[in-house]
Amino acid sequence: MSFTWPLALIGLAAIPVLVALYIDRDRRRVASQAAFANPDLLPNMVDREPGRLRYLAPLIMLVALAFLIVGVARPHATVSVPREEATVILAMDVSRSMKATDVEPTRLDAARVAAKTFLDKVPEKFRVGVVSFATRAAVGVAPTEDRELVATALDTLAAGEGTAIGDAVALSLVVGQPQEEGAEIPPRAIVLLSDGARDGGQVEPAEAAAKAKQQGVPVYTVLVGTPDGVVEEELTGGYRRIIRVPPNPETLEQVAVTSGGAYFAAPDAEGLSKVYEDLGSRLGSREQDREITDVFAGIAGALLLAAATISAVFFRRVP
Repeated sequence: MSFTWPLALIGLAAIPVLVALYIDRDRRRVASQAAFANPDLLPNMVDREPGRLRYLAPLIMLVALAFLIVGVARPHATVSVPREEATVILAMDVSRSMKATDVEPTRLDAARVAAKTFLDKVPEKFRVGVVSFATRAAVGVAPTEDRELVATALDTLAAGEGTAIGDAVALSLVVGQPQEEGAEIPPRAIVLLSDGARDGGQVEPAEAAAKAKQQGVPVYTVLVGTPDGVVEEELTGGYRRIIRVPPNPETLEQVAVTSGGAYFAAPDAEGLSKVYEDLGSRLGSREQDREITDVFAGIAGALLLAAATISAVFFRRVP
């Protein structure tokens, strides 16, 4: 424990002086009683002797005074406080297959709604970023506490080509790291919403998942789509081409298991809540220097109230 004004602790030296003065006063009181009358007759003149109980209220007041003096010195202590910082990267699949309408209105829109639902419920101190991926992965917005900025980034997502799942995980690992050199890395997680059908990319999903596991970053994968999903494309001459785009849950399950995350078969709010619940369990605590003057003042106030109550109840007076 340290103090902002340690010189105030000199006031503690007054406590033994007050104790000595109280003892001297008590002796004088006993002596004056003896001079007034025969001490053996006093029990017949008063209802009851307070006995040692009369020392309780002054003793409590002296202890309260000690706490007040220490409080004036403004004590500081190193306390363990819960950590609130964490980083979550929303990796959004914007490949061509996400235009399928088997999940209304489209797979991409359903993933967007799920991401915004997650965004509304995630703790305020969590930093959230967006990475989109199609043929390649790109940063939509760097991790931030500005929820409106993240929501805007989600609204601007548009479907493209390809599904570079491995690249998205690899880029999310880089984006989630603190920018300041030597800064403490808070708990991180990646939420990847996709239909799981990998198409292109430079990094294998298994390789990226293993790297995430090595860095202690779980990847929570969310499958969007049904086996009946199709995408319609217009061709020259007025023709239309229908492409079947069934989801591939195996890839997402592999990424989740390898990285230490979890796989969800649908983008429901209950499943996504597991992400920030797990992050909360990994936040732990950190040591912080805190002024605890309020603690000493509160204890002193409670002791003074107790002393006044005892004096009023037992002796019908307030010290």
